[in-house]
Order: sequence, then C-alpha cells, then structure tokens
Amino acid sequence: MTTSRAIACLLLLPICAAPARAATVHRVGPGHALATPSDVPWEALAAGDSVLIHARPTPYRDKWVICRVGTPSAPIVVRGIPDENGALPVIDGAGAVTRPALNYWNEERGVIKIGGANTPPDVMPAYIVLENLEIRAGRPENTFTGRSGLTSYANNAAAIYVEKGQHVVIRGCHLHDCSNGFFCASQTSDLLVEGNWIEDNGNVGSIFEHNNYTEALGVVFQFNHFGPLRAGAGGNNLKDRSAGTVVRYNWIEGGNRQLDLVESDFPALIQDPRYRATFVYGNVLLEPGDIGNSQILHYGGDSGTIANYRNGTLYFHHNTVVSRRSGNTTLARLSTAGESAEVRNNVLFVTASGSRLALLEGAGILTATRNWLKTGWVESHGGGDPAVVDGGQITGTLPGFVDAASDQFELAAGSACIDTAVALPAAAAGHAPVREYVKHQASRMRHDDGDPDLGAYEYGAAVADPAGSGAGLRLRVFPNPSAGAAEIVLLGRPDASGGRLLEVLDVRGRRVARLTPVAPGRWRWTPVPSARSGVYFVRLGNLVEQITLRR
Repeated sequence: MTTSRAIACLLLLPICAAPARAATVHRVGPGHALATPSDVPWEALAAGDSVLIHARPTPYRDKWVICRVGTPSAPIVVRGIPDENGALPVIDGAGAVTRPALNYWNEERGVIKIGGANTPPDVMPAYIVLENLEIRAGRPENTFTGRSGLTSYANNAAAIYVEKGQHVVIRGCHLHDCSNGFFCASQTSDLLVEGNWIEDNGNVGSIFEHNNYTEALGVVFQFNHFGPLRAGAGGNNLKDRSAGTVVRYNWIEGGNRQLDLVESDFPALIQDPRYRATFVYGNVLLEPGDIGNSQILHYGGDSGTIANYRNGTLYFHHNTVVSRRSGNTTLARLSTAGESAEVRNNVLFVTASGSRLALLEGAGILTATRNWLKTGWVESHGGGDPAVVDGGQITGTLPGFVDAASDQFELAAGSACIDTAVALPAAAAGHAPVREYVKHQASRMRHDDGDPDLGAYEYGAAVADPAGSGAGLRLRVFPNPSAGAAEIVLLGRPDASGGRLLEVLDVRGRRVARLTPVAPGRWRWTPVPSARSGVYFVRLGNLVEQITLRR
C-alpha cells in the first residue's frame, strides 16, 4: 500500500475498513451440515448469528454454554425447529456431552448455561434468545461428560441456568424433569420469560428446588404454563428474588406455594427503586388439592435478615384464584410489618365452604377492594388481629365461570363479576391488564368495553359476533403451530366476513400484516422471511385467535 493510500485509510477509516461481518446460520439435525449441537462453534458465535436445531425422532444428548455478545438489532438466537407434528427438538441432559472446545465452570448446574466460561473468554453475555427447545433430565441422578470427565448434576441443577446475562429471552421452551426448571442468578438483568411450559421439576423430599428460581434486575413472566412439580417435591412453583418483578398472564398450578416472592441479598437489587413494588395481574392461580402449603402466595422474605426483605407493596389485581383444597386456603402471607398488599378486582374461589377462605397470614397490611369472594370468607385462619382493610367485596356461592370443572375460568353470561371492577391504585396504573392467558402458553387481547370485569378474563359474549348475525362466529388457524404459511378460516358464516381485511398482530399489539381474503371467510398468511418465531394474533373485528410461528 502506498503512503498516501495508508494515510487515507487512517483518516477515512469507515471507507477503508473491511465490510461488516455477515451473520451466520448454523443448522443442526438430519439433513443439515451439523449433526448435533456439539458441532456448533459456540465459542465463536457473534452478533446476529443463529443456531437452528431441528427436531428429530431421538433426543440430542448435548450440553453447552452461551457466553457471547449480541446487540439489540442483531441478537444471538438459539431456536428449536419443530417437526411436522409440532414436536420440539429434545435436549436430554442424561448422558449428555460438552463440546471439547468449550471450557466453562458450573457445568453441573444446568443442561444449557448462559454466562461464566474460560473458553470462550468470560464476558457479560447480552442479547441472547433461547427458544422452542424441550430440555430435560438435569438432576443429580443423571450424569454427563464434561471438562472433568463423567460428572453428576448438582442437587440444584436446572434445565436452563443463567449465571449472568443482559437482555436475555427464554421463550417457547418445555423445561421439565430437572431439579430446577429455570434458574437465573443475580448478575442477570432485563430478563423475559414467556410462552414456556415449566413443570415436573423439583427433588423428592426437598423444599429447595422449584419450577422457577430467579434473582434478576428486571424480570417479566408472561404467557407461561407453570404446571405441578414432581410428585413428592416440596418446592414452590415460581420463586423470585428480583427487583422489578412483573408476573402477568400466566397459568400457575400447584407447588408448595404458587408464588414465593422474597428477598435478595445483593445490594444492586435491593437498592434499585423497583425492588419495593411487585406487580402480579391477569394470572390464573390454581390450587389442585390438599398438597403443599395452604397459602397461595408469600411476599417479603425468608432468610431472617429483615433489612433485606422487600419492604414494599405487592400489587395483586385482576387474577383468578381457584382452590380445590378440602381444608383452609389463604391468599397471602406477608413476612413483616414492612410489607403490604393491594388486592383488588380478583376472583378468589374455593370449592370448600366460604369460611375456609382467608385473605392474610403473618404481619403487614392487606387492603382488599372489590374482589369476588365466597360467602363466609374470613380475614385470617391464624387468629389474632390481622391487618386486613376491607374496602368492600362482592360475595356469592359461585363466581359464574363457564365451566370450573374443566378449568374454563372465563366468565359466563350473568356473572356478578362482569362490569364491576374499580380503578387501580395510581402506582399500578401502568399495569392494567390488556391481554388474557390462553391455554396453553399463549395469550389474546383482553376485550375492552369500558367497564372492566373481575378476574383474569373479560366477558366478551356481547361482541363475539362482529357481523351481528348471531351465528357464533369464530376464527380458526391451521396448521397451528405453523412453520410457514397458515390458513385462517371464519367459522359460523363465512359470508359474514364481508370481504374485510384481516390483521396479524405481534404480542405487543403491533400490526405486522393486513390480509385480503382469498375466498369468502378465508385468508392466507405467509410470514415474511424475517418474521421471528413466537406468538402472533389474527384479528377480524372483535374476533381474535392466537397463532404460534415456529421456524
């Protein structure tokens, strides 16, 4: 290179620099260049790279670490590609092997790990998306082969263990048969856990492992199905020690408690302003029987170091709580006088007599306003003088579900819960429910007629037929989940569509497509190549149906 050319390159670096690196797609599975996840160069992933793991009849027995850095516009994505029947690729921790080029600590803590490695060099992972994988068998009865040879999993192993990371998304996964389902440590921030099925985790005879254990600086749980723990396991379902916790639009069934929202001992979390406010709304919390603690949720702390307890307010609104215990059920335990709960616009239903339902155990103040409660409810089963502020409730024998016996907790016509909600506290105004959980692992937009209902579901029968035909119209999407093009059909009276355009929306309600009918009452959506896997919604007037895109 001439001297003048070299000087020009120094002065005009953007012009003379090498072109930006193109993102790489690593395809794994039958018919692709890489046979197993251990063939993926995990140690060399860069921003924008993706790993696509295709389902196969037998599980993959591989484990790995993700310790690389993506960007907001170019995240590192690890995505499972389901088979033609919608089955996810299975990552089985039993007998799994670690790629020899990887060297990372705490291998025994998870089947898939994010953050904490020697090779690749340790960094703070960022903008990582892990989705559409079935991950199992990370528990001490099983072994794997890693940097120390044949090794047993730890008692607190997880399907996914995030040791540290920023802007991490865990989406659409099935996490089961592990000591913990999902686990993240305190150096995690801006965590999104959505659309997962987390169930059958925990260790028999132990109270220390859970379906979920998280301690992050900012975490949102949404659209997840938290199923019962392993039979004989004593852990909680969703245990969280985070600052900035939002639990919304989930189905949480079983566990010692459905929710255990307790303290951190890390100053960065405790000193964050979000630590003092926790928001739980739009969830279905189901107590299936007489197993575990009679309390649905616990808020405050459990270590005995009271100075670290949450010492703030739990905002608990527009949830549907159903308990099938034959004995007592208590909604909440508050740890100390420093904790309070704002409980309003919920449906709290027990199948036992009303006197078996109580609102509070422990210290703290619980303010209850405009909840549906079974007639005969009491403030506490523990005696003493519980600090329950009764702001006025609606009582009855049945709340008016569509069919409680089959877990259809939507409201039926004539329910006393319809159009009776009150305004939320000012501090919770930004957390009004705008979506509803759809069984399972999905959601839909919550109908808004100007008069909110109690509970996790808004009654919408009055607008179920946008054409006014009385024909009970509904949309159907097939295949669903879809790996590509999907057909949308208006059932009931196809001609009622009137040739109208149909909208496709993402989970944030943003329109991604408008579709012209290909025939009366029939549309076809072919996602653009850049459309990401996840949950979408098709909408025609007030009719909405969920579709899951898996690529």
